[in-house]
Amino acid sequence: MSQIKDYSVRRFPKSRIATFDICAVSNLKHYVSVMLELDITESRKKVKALRQEGSKITFFGWMLKCIATAINSHPASAASLKNRREIIFFNSVTISTIIEKEIDGVKVPVPMIIKDANAKSAQEISIEVEDAKRAEAGSGTVVLNKEPNRMEGIYYLLPGFLRRAVWRFILKRPKFAFKKMGNVAVTSLGMSGNVNAWFIHKSIHPISFGIGSVTKKPLVVNDSVEIREVLNMTILIDHDVIDGVPMAKFVKDLSKAIEGYN
Repeated sequence: MSQIKDYSVRRFPKSRIATFDICAVSNLKHYVSVMLELDITESRKKVKALRQEGSKITFFGWMLKCIATAINSHPASAASLKNRREIIFFNSVTISTIIEKEIDGVKVPVPMIIKDANAKSAQEISIEVEDAKRAEAGSGTVVLNKEPNRMEGIYYLLPGFLRRAVWRFILKRPKFAFKKMGNVAVTSLGMSGNVNAWFIHKSIHPISFGIGSVTKKPLVVNDSVEIREVLNMTILIDHDVIDGVPMAKFVKDLSKAIEGYN
């Protein structure tokens, strides 16, 4: 009589290996976690109106543009510490975000890089993200819209302690890290669901955003209670490079922009 196994084994794609390593070295950053509730009722109306006018814009692309613009106005929010002596401010905003792809029958998160997001329009960013969603991805895909190179291939053959040593090497060289992965990370963890929660994610970027669900809630608007669309967002901000007051100003400006008041 043949025995039926009560488990199955499946190999995960290469892109997941880097995720494991990033989680392992993320404690090198001293983040402040900011948890926001953003009333996006008006901003979603604006995006909908633009789409009706023929613009190829998505709300996610529009939000990435808001993030890039706010960071460009507050460069310390995405700066990097070097050798505990210097802070490096970048003149552009490069965003690393996650696109879910089906690889070998399994849906996995694959990163994509949006360079110079501050200089692009919301429509250009939206189109870039949508193109990445349609792009082919195989078991060897590590980063979308980026040609693989030989050194990155070798990385995935290394044992875990050496791969994590590579990440520590990169993080000590902010300019090199910026070229490889940008200075901003955006992870959309719940926009497709309806969970009233905040996600405290892991990151190694100078600043990182965890986008949660959009839910309907009663809020006070102009002294009356209305049902509004509310987005939960978590921001990880590196306290080594920015202090409380400028951090609060950045969060305030970002919130106004995403809520459609800028």
